Amino acid sequence: MTARYEVAVRAEAQLGEGPTWDASSGRLLWIDILGARVHTYDPVSGRRTVRTTDQHIGAVKPRAGGGLVLNLRDGVGLLDPDDTFRWLHREPVPGRRANDAAVAPDGSLWAGTMRYDEAPGGGSLSRFTGDGSAEVVLDDVAVSNGTGWSPDGSLMYYVDSPTRRVDVFDYVDGGVAGRRPFAEIEDGAGFPDGLTVDAEGCVWVALWDGAAVRRYTPSGELDRVIELPVPRVTACAFAGPDLTDLYITTARTGLATPPPLSGSLLVVPGAGKGLALPAFNG
Repeated sequence: MTARYEVAVRAEAQLGEGPTWDASSGRLLWIDILGARVHTYDPVSGRRTVRTTDQHIGAVKPRAGGGLVLNLRDGVGLLDPDDTFRWLHREPVPGRRANDAAVAPDGSLWAGTMRYDEAPGGGSLSRFTGDGSAEVVLDDVAVSNGTGWSPDGSLMYYVDSPTRRVDVFDYVDGGVAGRRPFAEIEDGAGFPDGLTVDAEGCVWVALWDGAAVRRYTPSGELDRVIELPVPRVTACAFAGPDLTDLYITTARTGLATPPPLSGSLLVVPGAGKGLALPAFNG
């Protein structure tokens, strides 16, 4: 389909990622991984803020009691409402950094990692709870990326980007089983990156080096393509008071001559209907 995108925030993020709607504050959270910045954007007032972190950041999500949880290079940290920072789980590994993360239906954080050199098996996907406990769910990952759950919470979708697949698991009692392919990205169409699941159970996935966002039906059929003016599309999420606008992050890292909007935050108004996502219970 031909969709009308707009520029929500014109920026030059090196590696824009992880758009997340914070319903409690009415603002969109997104990050620049390599720029070590947390951005906020209020779609009603247009107000923006930028916070610099001390190290590369892979994801930021709201917490149920206020504040933020951060997936950082050296582990998972908590930012309290008064801006006090503390580590929830610190485990630095040389050559490894944080990447995408998502909050599960039970309020736990599923946080991914990857090596800077993207070596196969160098990354992981782990589950963190509010008391600081950590469990490695997947330990043989190259580039841990998009993670999301079906509307009824029975399925979890997951991307390890170099596989060129979106996989699906059965999600039961806070764990996963039965991994199987859900959708495959053909050669030449880019690599799957961040994803979101809408209220109809469709999976929207951003395509790195694919200049597009795709929507797949719950049966895995491709039924919509949003073409964009930048090659490195990184993630997408529904946001706004009615969760009907699709926000899309982009990157300019590694491009010799980045197109003008590379690194900007884009939006497709009225693209669909998103799910109200849980906050981290910690």
